[in-house]
Amino acid sequence: MIRTPPATLDAALAAAFAALANGVQDHRSAFHTPTLATCGLDGAPSLRSVVLRHVDARTRILHIHTDRRSAKVAELAADPRVALHGYDPAARLQLRLAGHASLHHDDTIAEAAWAASRETSRMTYATAHQPGTPLPAPPDAPGDPFGGRAHFAAVVLRFESLDWLLLDPAGHRRARFTWDADGVADATWLAP
Repeated sequence: MIRTPPATLDAALAAAFAALANGVQDHRSAFHTPTLATCGLDGAPSLRSVVLRHVDARTRILHIHTDRRSAKVAELAADPRVALHGYDPAARLQLRLAGHASLHHDDTIAEAAWAASRETSRMTYATAHQPGTPLPAPPDAPGDPFGGRAHFAAVVLRFESLDWLLLDPAGHRRARFTWDADGVADATWLAP
């Protein structure tokens, strides 16, 4: 929870990265399961909750995992633009990130992500059915932590913009940060 509102843009950006890093480490953090938006194959927005697996503030890289048979994989293959949204009601902090995603299933990034995954996480990819497949009844939970490797994919998100919003009773604060190839291109306070 943010106790003293950041007074500078640098402090606001540091708070954003700290919240994302905490989301990786603490499964109870609101930023552990942000909402990922992709462009659906029909052109409509497509949203889903994901688990934040890795954050690198220096490179602006986030990692999530997915089943390579999922709709989001097809959507990202067709259009890699993404947005990520998280809100922590206790801290009254909202983060909105926008950038591009790359898919990894048969490379060193995917192998490292698979190796770092817990067995319980690995089992989710061992289901016989593609995510979203209609079924007559709920399927049995998979029991093989290694049987899902063929369905596993790592998604690497690199964001080019970050919108930080703190809902503070003493006065809301909002900032936007954008990056280009040389680093921070723009950082500004915004009207909330």
